[in-house]
Amino acid sequence: MKKSVLILIMVLLLTGCVGKSNKSDGDYESILSKETNPVATLTMANGNIIEIELYPEIAPNTVNNFIELANSGFYDGLKFHRVISGFMIQGGDPMGTGMGGPGYAIKGEFNSNDFKNPVNHERGIISMARSQAKDSAGSQFFIVHQDSAHLNGEYAAFGKVIEGMDHVDAIAGVKTHKDMPEVEQVIQEIRVDLKDYSAQPVEKI
Repeated sequence: MKKSVLILIMVLLLTGCVGKSNKSDGDYESILSKETNPVATLTMANGNIIEIELYPEIAPNTVNNFIELANSGFYDGLKFHRVISGFMIQGGDPMGTGMGGPGYAIKGEFNSNDFKNPVNHERGIISMARSQAKDSAGSQFFIVHQDSAHLNGEYAAFGKVIEGMDHVDAIAGVKTHKDMPEVEQVIQEIRVDLKDYSAQPVEKI
């Protein structure tokens, strides 16, 4: 009798512990937000500022690549060339057509490419654009305008907007022709404050 009660208590305790330890994949504020995470400041040509917290513990090489490109001035003067309100805004292409990149690619850090990445593509998430090839991301990125669950596990999410989502909304709201803004949405610069993070050399393909 006592043994049965003891076993029941242990089962209940274990069940309770498991329940408490499980966190929603979308609960990024408690799982990922850290004062030590690097923060990217994206300044638009019109002076609007978007701040993005990067997640090096989730997608290290993707974050290292973004930091290297941003702090070298690669993104300066480029634009958001693809804008779909209710979905995302995409930039980082030196050609401005969706076909350009930095001259190399990086491995896709997402689930369907055998890489554990729990970040869901909810509003404000920044992720890497790519072709159908899973290891084809380079410099192009997109910021999710509205939750887009169909992207989960298929693209390398690596950070989230923490300030300036209203400016993302403003870009998403511009008039477009074939998803290209009629008035260019120019990025003046992107710079990353590393905080306590030590960026590593980018593994390129």
